[in-house]
Amino acid sequence: MARDSNATKARLLDAAFTEFATYGIAGARVDRIAETAQANKRLIYVYYGNKEQLFDAVLQRALETGSESVPFDVDDLPGYAGAVFDHLVERPALMRLVLWKQLERPGSTDAESSSYDGKIAAVRRAQEAGRIDDAVPAADVLTLVMGLSQAWFGAVGGPAAGAAGTDWAAERLAEHRAAVVESVRRITAPPPADRT
Repeated sequence: MARDSNATKARLLDAAFTEFATYGIAGARVDRIAETAQANKRLIYVYYGNKEQLFDAVLQRALETGSESVPFDVDDLPGYAGAVFDHLVERPALMRLVLWKQLERPGSTDAESSSYDGKIAAVRRAQEAGRIDDAVPAADVLTLVMGLSQAWFGAVGGPAAGAAGTDWAAERLAEHRAAVVESVRRITAPPPADRT
């Protein structure tokens, strides 16, 4: 019984991810989610509550998957930025989901805030140890790293713009990935030796 309910929950979350990434919260339809998941619509309310709570569950799952797939490494922020870029290339709908979240539910969830706070603290400690230049505040460093990693996916004509998600050729993606990594390397380089 538990295995069946776990499989149903997973199908519902998968279907809801696609629905929310395509239509946002306001445009998403619980009927379509249930039909795609081959589940009873009532189970959505039983397992997740209302549509907004289902969206929260989908977003939480996406954040957890991202954290597992792309571990944060304060000592290799260029590599981290490249890995985030790669993660988005493989999952272009994720950026659309995030953009819908920002449009329809601005602000951070507790899980989002906690994740960013931990990363900011790690950047700050690296700055205090002299491994990352402290000319830019830690929160801004993290924002720039994430922004550079995600920028191409929100840009008009970017890789997530096409129907298939990634219409760019592999060579073009590689060029942009290299630009992201190099930009982050410059932002996060240790402070110059001559700066006092």
